[in-house]
Amino acid sequence: MTVLASIPSPPESVWYLGPLPIRAYAIAIGLGILAAWWILDRRYTAKGGPPDTAIDVAVWMVPFGIIGGRLYHVFSSPDAYFGPDGNPARIIEIWNGGLGIWGAIPLGGLGAWIALRRRGLRLAPFADALAPGLLVAQGIGRLGNYFNQELYGAPTTLPWGLEIDDRYLRPGYESGTLFHPTFLYEMLWNFAAAAFIIWAQRRFQLKHGRVFWLYVMSYTLGRVWIEYLRIDEAELVLGLRLNVWTSIVVFLVALTFFVVIGRRTRGVPETLWLPGREPAADDAGDDDGEAGAEADGVSRDRDEDEDATARPGESDAAAERGATAESDGVAERGATAGKADDDRH
Repeated sequence: MTVLASIPSPPESVWYLGPLPIRAYAIAIGLGILAAWWILDRRYTAKGGPPDTAIDVAVWMVPFGIIGGRLYHVFSSPDAYFGPDGNPARIIEIWNGGLGIWGAIPLGGLGAWIALRRRGLRLAPFADALAPGLLVAQGIGRLGNYFNQELYGAPTTLPWGLEIDDRYLRPGYESGTLFHPTFLYEMLWNFAAAAFIIWAQRRFQLKHGRVFWLYVMSYTLGRVWIEYLRIDEAELVLGLRLNVWTSIVVFLVALTFFVVIGRRTRGVPETLWLPGREPAADDAGDDDGEAGAEADGVSRDRDEDEDATARPGESDAAAERGATAESDGVAERGATAGKADDDRH
């Protein structure tokens, strides 16, 4: 029995359907988006949100997120586009990889905020519903890095070392060298973090955006050590990769928001709608009208029933009065007849 001593890389990352290229990276991103949408839709409707919100917001959020992710990648790795051998035209080639989560989240959040404001909905409850799905999407998306044989870690002798084809080797590394499969580390970390924040939300009743900030903390905590293993080109600040510093700063910001929001919203009920945009305010009139019409109908039915009940009593009373009158008339006629007889006699 042979024990697997390494992880082989896929031989291809793109397939052709006639002239149409089908890229593994695009498939991974697409599957991640679908998974995030499915999780979001189920979680948001469970909160009481409109059932079509997830797809409507995604129309805004996804393009904004892709643009933001690409801009951050270009900012954090400028040499490939503006360096001595760079080519600015490659900026639009997102199918070759290169989407930075630090740009995708804020700009995607802006797109979501715009879409939600148009519908009169708050961002925080939506972000809480989205958080686990983001982690799952990011984990699935890392499969694209695996197929592209990119963003791998430092050399390793561990039995799960990743094989890299010679054409994708970083300069200075020999053929056959095994590397840390950082794509796998991050994928597993993200899936575990998604399960963790779902548990934490239920256990501690997290609301008002705190689930989202817990997601940010969970992700950045893993990203620090995973990023530290990577050997691809990146901007360095004080000897550390820019993404490491970004992870540390974002973690502290998320922790601050998590604590402050928790203190300010303690005991405050959560609402999905912006002030004055609640559908109940509009529907209440219709509901009241329907309820009033229904009440009037019930009242009329009740009155008719009461009338129907009262009429037999009135008939009885009338019959009794008639009988009494008739009896009195008979008695009076009898008395008159008796008097006449008396007079004749």
